[in-house]
Formats: sequence, structure tokens, C-alpha cells
Amino acid sequence: MGLETLMVPFDTDVLVVGAGPAGLLIAGDLAARGVSCTIVERDPRRSTLNQAFPLHARTLEQLDARDVADELIDTGTIVEEIRLFDGLDLDLSRLPSRFPFLLCTPRHNAERVLEERATRLGAEIVRGAETVGLSQDAAGVDVDVCVDGTVRTWRARFVVGADDLRSVVRDALGVPFPGRSTVQSVMQADVRLEAPPERELILVANDEGFSFVSSHGDGWYQVITWDRRRQLPDSARLSIHEVSEATRRVTGSDFGMHDARHLSRSHSDERQVLRYRVGRVFLAAETAYVHSLACGQGMNTGLQDAANLGWKLGAGVQGWAPDGLLDTYHTERYPVGRRALRLNGILLAVAMGSTRRSRAARSMLPAVVGRVRPLGRRLAGALSGLGISYPALPGAHRLAGQRAPDIHLTGEPIRLYEALRAGHFVLLAPTGDPAEAAGAPYGERVVHAVPASADLPVLLIRPDGYIACAIDERNPVSLEVALRAALAAWCTAHPSVASTTKPG
Repeated sequence: MGLETLMVPFDTDVLVVGAGPAGLLIAGDLAARGVSCTIVERDPRRSTLNQAFPLHARTLEQLDARDVADELIDTGTIVEEIRLFDGLDLDLSRLPSRFPFLLCTPRHNAERVLEERATRLGAEIVRGAETVGLSQDAAGVDVDVCVDGTVRTWRARFVVGADDLRSVVRDALGVPFPGRSTVQSVMQADVRLEAPPERELILVANDEGFSFVSSHGDGWYQVITWDRRRQLPDSARLSIHEVSEATRRVTGSDFGMHDARHLSRSHSDERQVLRYRVGRVFLAAETAYVHSLACGQGMNTGLQDAANLGWKLGAGVQGWAPDGLLDTYHTERYPVGRRALRLNGILLAVAMGSTRRSRAARSMLPAVVGRVRPLGRRLAGALSGLGISYPALPGAHRLAGQRAPDIHLTGEPIRLYEALRAGHFVLLAPTGDPAEAAGAPYGERVVHAVPASADLPVLLIRPDGYIACAIDERNPVSLEVALRAALAAWCTAHPSVASTTKPG
């Protein structure tokens, strides 16, 4: 590679393709760190999709760490119990979180809140900009973007593909997207209901098909239904009468369905790329995987991808990423996406199955989960995201890689997830311990806070709310040595590459 390639100026530090929830969250996180970030989005206007957007507990915790969770909660409906299949009620009110529930809100609310945050912090969003090509070298990535018929090439240090199922970024990289179509002719409608179900969210499955009904929280309901007897192509005309009849056959009622403001027919795929990182390009959300709408996992997994990736990209741009840090995005998030696909596949297979075995599974599941309480807790943890953990190094403390609970602190801020709003590592250690001495070379990248409980080990919490390390050692000298080693493993002490200024 010639010197002239290495000296090509950057238009932005990070270019994000796609202004969906994941892309917006990453852009906001980068901008908050002083990293220049531009989103290019094909659609000329902000999405007005009314698709129900079920936000699970772990996603709400991530949004709480960005001070937008409470704003979103005000826009939606809180669901403390989910009916999965007929008779299987999953109690979320006992989840060990500040958010022991599921929040149903239209997707456009989440996108609005995240876009306002991103632009307020300095991210740039270019709409009506279609990505048409991509190439990369050892120093950066060139992205060809068409705006008003004119193609412009943007150069960035890194690129995040968060466009959608038909990702141009993924295609340009030549990354396979293995998987299969799982269900055809899924009907989706936004409707009013004269006699809504008792619960705000239900999933009913039987020999007729399946129906998923959830509240938007504003008087509108989303209905996703599949009729085993009627399999039509995506392009087939859909009427509210067809949705009503299919829902009635499955649930016994159409709930007084009327006034549809959205009707669509589609199919569901189960697919996942084999690599989340290709050189300087990272894939997230639907660009990396896709599965059934009815299980409500996709957008949550995408937002958690973004929370994992944003701070690591910031470290890469600003020069304090230790060797291999950017690679941990794939090693941590690929298995999570894989597990989500498997869970969705199992639930969908039980919902769609017409064999004697699948019918038996549907009838037995409520009794088994109700009788074996750990199964219910495990299912709730899997759906809520609270059960997600990341691999730790051999010999690491048992807490390393685990989700950090919202630990109460002494003084201000009073909670860990409030302390995480600064976007830095949080070192939880008692007053008087050598935590500040150990963290001194890392400057503002590490915030020292004192937990209200003296029984906890010393904890280093990553910016995404996972435990980087835990140390039981209380000897001051040994503790300082251990802390310095842990900090060095996660953030180098002296940045060597400054972020670019925001392009004019």
C-alpha cells in the first residue's frame, strides 16, 4: 500500500449505514465520546412505522445508562406478565432489575428518542442517502453514497452496517447470510379493538395457526397472525377481514378488530452471518441476523449489539483500545445472536407444529414450566436479556463477564446505571482503597464510585454494564497490582491516536 493511500483524509471517524434503533444508539454513544460519526440512511424521512416495539428489561437497563429509558416508558404500556401459548403465563414482575416488565411502544417512539439523543450529542444524520458500494484498505473504508442522483465517496476509519435484512453493506463485503425461511404468509396489522384481550400481550398457538396480539399503549394494537390453511405470497392483497378471520380461528375471537391503519403480509427467515467483523467493517442488528417478528427479540438484540460495539469503536478511534478489543465484539455478540435464533426457532416450532409431538409440547409446556420454577426463571431471563453473559478468561473471578446489577452507591449518583451515563468504566471500591491510584493513568476513562454495600468485591464495570473484573483481594498493595493489570487489559493508559474533528 502506498503512502498516498494512508494519507487520504477521513470525512468522519465512523460511518453508520442505517438509521434504525441500533445505528442511532451507536451514533449517540460515539458522539458522546467526542468521536465524529455520520449516519447515512436511504429513507428521506424518519420512520413512521407503528410496529410494536417490545423492549425487554436488559434493553431498558442499557437505555437507562443513556438516560432515555424513563422517557420511553412514558410512551408505552408496561406488561408484567406475558402469555406464551394458551395457559403459559410468564411472570416478569420478579425479574432482578429496575425494570421488571416488558415495555410495548411503537418503534417510531424509540427511533425518535434515540435520534434526538444522537443529534443533540453531535452525530450527523444524512437522509435520502443510499449506500451503493463499499471498499476498504488497511487504513480506512470508502463508502459510495448516492444523494439526489449524485454519488459521493465517504471515507471513514470504521463502518457499521446496520441497514436491514437486505443489507448493501453485507452484500458488498460478500459475507454469506446462511439460514432458511421458516414461515410464509405472516399477516401483520395495526388495528383498533373493541374488546381487547385481558392481557396486554398474548401468543396463542394451535392447529389453526398462531396469533400474537400486543398493545401499542395508545389505543392501537398490533396483530401478527398466521393461518395454516392459507399460504399466499408476500405480494398478495391483504384485508382486515382476512386478518380478523385468521385471528378468530386461532384465538376464538377477533377482539372486535376494526380501523386498520397498517396491513402487510411477509415471511420470516432465520439467518445469521458467520462473522460480525470484516476488517474495519462491523455488522449489527438485522444486518447480522434475522428471525421471527412474533418473538420480539430482534430489536432488543440489535440495541444490545450497539451497546457492546459503541464504546469499543470509540476506543479504537481514540487510540486506547488494547489489542484484540475490537475482536471481542464478534466473540461476545455472535453467541448471543445464535442463542436468540435458537430460542426463537424453538418457540416458533412449538407454535407452528401440527404433529402429535408438537401438540403435546404445547399442552405440556405450561404445566412443566409452572411446576419446575427454575425453568420459568430461566425462560424469563432468556427473553428479558438479563441472563446474557460474556465469556471470561480462564481463572477469572466467577463474576467476570456477568451483567452488572444496578448497584446502589454512596453519594451522587446513587445508582450504578446513573454513573454509567458518563460513558466510562466505573470502578466500584470502598473509600480509602487504592482504586484511585490504580486508575490514575487512565484519566477520565475510569470513574471511581463507592458502593453502599461493603460486602461486594472490588468491581470494574465496563461502559456497557458488564463486569470486566472482580477482585476479592483486600491487601492494599496486592489490590492495586490486580487493578492495574485489569485496567491495562481493558484500556491502555496513553492514547496515541486523536479523534478527527467533526467535518464541516
